[in-house]
Amino acid sequence: MALAWLSYTAPLALGRGVERPRTCYASRKALPLLRQRKGPAWPLRGAGGAQGAHQWRSSTTRSRGKPGTRYTVPRDGPAEPVFPPSQDDTRSPLERFRTKPKKPLSVTDLVSPAWCELQYYYNLSHFGRVPRTRQMKQGSKIHKTLEDEVHEIVPVQVKSKEDRFGLNLWNTIQGLRTLKATGMTRELKIWGVIQGQVVNAVVDELSYTCPDPAYEEAMEKAKIKKAGGTLPLESGQLTLAQTLALGEQDRDNWSSQKSERTVYVSDVKTRGSKTVPIGASLRSTWMQLMLYRRLLESLALNTVDAQIIFDRYDLRPLELFTEVFMQDVDDMNKETKSQADDENPFSVLQTSEVNEYNNLTLLWSLMITEFQSTFVHVSEVLRAEFRYAATGEIIGSDVFAYASSTIESYIEDEMTFWKGEREVKGVEIEEAFKCRSCDFGDTCEWRRKKIDEATEKHRLRVKGPAKSAV
Repeated sequence: MALAWLSYTAPLALGRGVERPRTCYASRKALPLLRQRKGPAWPLRGAGGAQGAHQWRSSTTRSRGKPGTRYTVPRDGPAEPVFPPSQDDTRSPLERFRTKPKKPLSVTDLVSPAWCELQYYYNLSHFGRVPRTRQMKQGSKIHKTLEDEVHEIVPVQVKSKEDRFGLNLWNTIQGLRTLKATGMTRELKIWGVIQGQVVNAVVDELSYTCPDPAYEEAMEKAKIKKAGGTLPLESGQLTLAQTLALGEQDRDNWSSQKSERTVYVSDVKTRGSKTVPIGASLRSTWMQLMLYRRLLESLALNTVDAQIIFDRYDLRPLELFTEVFMQDVDDMNKETKSQADDENPFSVLQTSEVNEYNNLTLLWSLMITEFQSTFVHVSEVLRAEFRYAATGEIIGSDVFAYASSTIESYIEDEMTFWKGEREVKGVEIEEAFKCRSCDFGDTCEWRRKKIDEATEKHRLRVKGPAKSAV
C-alpha cells in the first residue's frame, strides 16, 4: 500500500527581486509521512557562464494530479572551482565549510573521509561539495524508486523557517508511526549533537525484521560467552524479580512487545559493477550505519539537547506555526482519515495534535515520545544492501555488528580533522588502489609524498647496508 507525500511550496529569491516557487515534500494517504525534499537552487559557476550566473534545471513532479516545477542546482557539478582553495587560509574545515550561514555537519561529512580524507577535503575546497557523478545520479533514482514504494507527493505551504523545520519534525513523527503500523519506514530524517556540533542524517530504512537471525543469535551467544555466562540488563529490560512478579500473560505480552519493538537499521548502496565491496572499501559504510544507530539511540533516550539544534538553524522554538501551514496539514488529515485503518487511529496526524503541538518545542517533545514508543531497543545488527546502479537489482549485502568503541574512536579522530587540530590525511600505501579513481591524483601532495617515501626506501634497500671501514 503506497503512502502519499506532502510537499510545501514557498517563495525563493533568485537574485534581484525575482522569485520562483520552492517545493518540498511530505506524505499523505493511509499513513501520511511528511518529508522535506531538496529545496533551494543556489548560484554556481558553470561552463561558459559568468561567475555567479544562475543555471537551472527543471523537473516536473506530479502532485495531486497537477504538474508542478521544481528547480534544482545542476547535478553534474560545476566545471571549475566555486571556492578556489587558498594556501593562506588557516581556518579549520569546520569554520570554512560548516559554520553559519553554511549548513551544519551531516553523517555524510563524517563518514566520507573514511574513504579518503584528503579527497573529501579537496572536493570541499574546490567545489564546496562532492560533484555528482553519473553513478551517483543513478543511485538517487534507485533510492527514489524505493521511497515511492511507501510515499506519494502532495503539497503543503510554509511561510517561515519554523514552519519548514516543523514540517521536518512532522515527517519524522509520521515516519515512526509508519514503522509502527507497517513494520518498516524509509528516509527517516534525524538530528543529533556530537562534540557540540549539530549533525543531521537521513536513514535509508528502519524495520522490525531482523536481516539475519542466525547472525544475531551467534552474536548474542558470543556476548554471553565473553561476559562469563551473564549479560548486563539492556535499557527497558526487566529484572528477574520484576519478571516473576508479572502474571504469565503479562510476561508473554512484554516479551512479544520487546521483540516487536527492536529496530534494525539498514542502508542501500548502489554500485557501478556487480561486485560487493570488501575490506577497506566497506569502512565508510560501516561507520555510516554505526553513526545512524548512535544518533537514533540518543533520540530514543532523549539525550539530544533540542535548543542546540534550534540555535544552529536560527529557529525560534516558541514561535507559533503560521495559520497557512497548520491549515494545510489539517486539510490533509481530513482527506486521509477516511483512508486510514480504524485500528490505527494515530497512523495519521490528528487535528487535535496539529493544534496542540503548534510550536517547535512542543513538536520536538512529541517526536521524542514517538521515538520512545516506537522501539525499545536499536539492534546492534546492522545491514548494508548493495544494488546494481544500472538496474537496481540486489547484488549482495553485508551484515555486521555495532561496535561502540570503534565508532567513538572514529568520531574522536574525525572531529580533530574538522576542528583543524591535525593535518589532513590521505590513504595509506595499502589502500593506494583508491587513488586510481581520484580526480585529484595528479596534484595530490599526500600521494607525491608517499611515492617519494617508497622510492627512498627502495633506493636504500638496493644500496644495501654501508660497508664497515675495518
